Amino acid sequence: MAYKAAIEEGADGFECDVRLTKDNQLVLWHDPDLKRLTGNKARIADSTFSEIKREHPGVIRLDELLILARDFKKEMAIETKHPVPTANAVEKAVMQLLSQEKALAQIYIMSFSWLAIEKIRKINPEQKTVALLNDNYSLPMRRFTSATAIGPSISAFTKNASLKKDLRQLFVWSVDDAKDVLFCADNGVDVLITNNPSNARSVLGYH
Repeated sequence: MAYKAAIEEGADGFECDVRLTKDNQLVLWHDPDLKRLTGNKARIADSTFSEIKREHPGVIRLDELLILARDFKKEMAIETKHPVPTANAVEKAVMQLLSQEKALAQIYIMSFSWLAIEKIRKINPEQKTVALLNDNYSLPMRRFTSATAIGPSISAFTKNASLKKDLRQLFVWSVDDAKDVLFCADNGVDVLITNNPSNARSVLGYH
């Protein structure tokens, strides 16, 4: 499991993508369908968790990852994926699940969807959120979001000087090259999302 590997590599936390299945399970899955990883064209929203598990046995639910995060004292960054046919049902389900977890470290909910961020704020104004920035809609999202953190890509962050001056927390993704890790360290990035935690720690001199 990638998350167990992240623990071994010294990651401070977990980042995950969440979708809602046909039987209302919060599954960790990036794409809207199964095609890229299994060849099956079935959509996540139209499939039950057991059907997805049968196609891809390694898949897990959000509640399972939360247990791992709690046991190893890891922070969490949870991205709710959009657009989806169930609209903001995924945010409601995530918030309901988190309301039952009292022993976890810091948790952030992220989304490229402005409506998703506002839905989270309406459910629980205290929940920390991150407005992920699409290059085409970056300025409107930054201007109108209620999120106290923003999440540009590493390419956008290196090119857009105004992002470096933003007073909100900065979550930058996906930072895998050593030069980009150092650039983030030199420019006030708060959270660095990477596919290679051990490399990032080594570049930054963490032991």
